Amino acid sequence: MIAGPSGEAGAPAGRDDPRALRIGVAPVTRLDGDPSLSLAPAPDPATRLPQDGVAGPGLPLVDGAPTNVRLERFGEVRARLVEIVGDGSTGPAARTDLLLGPVRIDRAHGTRVREVVVGGWRIEVEVELERRAVLRERARRGAGAVVLGGPVEVRAIIPGRVVAISVAAGDAVEAGQQILVVEAMKMQNELRAPREGAVERIGVAVGDTIEVGDLLVVIH
Repeated sequence: MIAGPSGEAGAPAGRDDPRALRIGVAPVTRLDGDPSLSLAPAPDPATRLPQDGVAGPGLPLVDGAPTNVRLERFGEVRARLVEIVGDGSTGPAARTDLLLGPVRIDRAHGTRVREVVVGGWRIEVEVELERRAVLRERARRGAGAVVLGGPVEVRAIIPGRVVAISVAAGDAVEAGQQILVVEAMKMQNELRAPREGAVERIGVAVGDTIEVGDLLVVIH
């Protein structure tokens, strides 16, 4: 049994669901105060990440609570949000028509971005795994506790082989941004910046075999 956000056994899992997604307005169209929400499971296959698996039946949870809204699809572009009133017999459902653009991957932030048109208004929506969003927030909070100007060493926590390096010395990085990829046990593992700053040094090259504790990147 999974404890919900309140910590009570049997409470809605919501953000603890491994299929949960964090959905918010992307920076390009975001206004101050725009909220983000946790959705589990993802109702739209086009927005699921490979790790999400297949969504189960029923209406999704929003921030851990049951919702009375469902998404209806009419092809690749047209969709409709339907809000069920009461038990469905007490009144007409509220409907909002949507146009959905293609999904593009923001590799720098590990998110997926999709253009949505609602009532003629264009909004870019950002989608990522809830658990990844939580790690990003922790990294940002941790960055505030680091002495300004002090270097941070990113070291290997698993043995493996470096298969990709996403940054170069001198690059500016944000907390949570992918910096390199390590292959271990036939799986590729992304390593992300623990804080914002500038890349001072890269201690490995693509193809290098690394062991636990090896220096990978220094961020200043």
